Amino acid sequence: MSEAASIRVALADSPALLPSLAPLLHEWLPRQRWFAGKGRPVTAFSLVSATEILPVGTGPVTAGTGTGLLHLLVRVHQPATPERSPDDCYQLLLGVRAVLPPRLAPALIGRVTEGPLTGRTVYEALHDPRLAELLLERFRTPGTLGALRFDRSGPAIAAGLAPRVLDTEQSNTSLVYGDAYILKIFRRIFPGTNPDLELPLALAREGCGRVPAPVAWFEAATATEPLTLGVLQPFLSGAQDGWQLALRALAEGRDFTEEAHALGRATAEVHTALAAALPTPALHRAQTEHLAAAMVRRLEAAAQAVPELVPYVPGLRTAFDAVAALGHRARDRAAQRVHGDLHLGQTLRAADGFWSLIDFEGEPARPLPERRRPQLPVRDIAGMLRSFDYAARSHRPWNADWAARCRTAYCEGYARAAGADPRGEPELLRAHETDKAVYEVLYEARHRPDWLPVPMAAIHRLAAADD
Repeated sequence: MSEAASIRVALADSPALLPSLAPLLHEWLPRQRWFAGKGRPVTAFSLVSATEILPVGTGPVTAGTGTGLLHLLVRVHQPATPERSPDDCYQLLLGVRAVLPPRLAPALIGRVTEGPLTGRTVYEALHDPRLAELLLERFRTPGTLGALRFDRSGPAIAAGLAPRVLDTEQSNTSLVYGDAYILKIFRRIFPGTNPDLELPLALAREGCGRVPAPVAWFEAATATEPLTLGVLQPFLSGAQDGWQLALRALAEGRDFTEEAHALGRATAEVHTALAAALPTPALHRAQTEHLAAAMVRRLEAAAQAVPELVPYVPGLRTAFDAVAALGHRARDRAAQRVHGDLHLGQTLRAADGFWSLIDFEGEPARPLPERRRPQLPVRDIAGMLRSFDYAARSHRPWNADWAARCRTAYCEGYARAAGADPRGEPELLRAHETDKAVYEVLYEARHRPDWLPVPMAAIHRLAAADD
């Protein structure tokens, strides 16, 4: 065994590694945008795996000590709540240096005072171009390194591309390499294949060009299921975010129906390809009633947390009761895999008008098994309809007609490509839109109280739909 290999094993297996980092992580982790346990104290850490992607070394610290890259999966223990489990697993990529250069000062985590890294400075590695380039090299030459496995699909990956970190994501971290690739690093890690890898791979097999096909990915091996850690995909250079396009159209007083119609068509093409690629189980009476009951539970829980919702509960329940009543009819409906968190911000429009859908992870707050469960396609449609409403209400003055025209155009575009109009089953569309609006109320009340009037306006409309 080489000296570098022996160092790697010694550091990764050192029982003192995590305790030596714990004081720094206690301070640093809760400040990260992607940390899901805000507001609850961190009681302990436990190490799931440790791998040196670039050997750190454990000898005396000198000015010439080199840079190391340490990959950790750390379980963070916190008090349980009715909505949250007592612990979460997070992926950390830590750079290690004797001295941190000034350009990397914003990435500082802290200086280690004990254990195998004593005297070294630890920092967020993804902000170090040298270490970010090293990750791309691992994808270029796939294989196993410690607990990590790197896989590649398709043609060779270009080398020497300058990396940059995007600052727009909340629950994950993304790096762009040149204008060729984008690497999404998942932060909160769940057992099983992440839908943001699983579904784009399935769509690529079906030849669906609406979603960038994964170029490479990496996982951690466990005794049961693999843990998806990151996905490398083509970067759609020059494409524009659908949310920003919509806001710009509103600001300029322009119609957005042509774009909405095309986006409806793109959504339908993705749904059609997913239905062809993956199982489509029938939704029988019991499952339909279970779907409605889950919506009722979410409504009741949200009303307990947000008093403004209470007066609307009876009217909103009628939407879910109507879905339960559908279960008594003879017709079964096919469930399938869907995007799971579709809105304008999850879409990109190329200069030629071609729409792509991105970010198939689903709602990160939901358990992974739930996100991977087949559902009715109307869930995605309802999410996009709510997004048009959000865009319209973000503009002053509120342009209700703009949102209504977009919603109509989107459904028409979807119907033309899918052969079935989502408005053809109004009970399902209203219930899913109501469920989404209830989720929005709870989110805004907790995180952006100034935005609460936006979903509350939809709540008022949806509660009165049967009047």
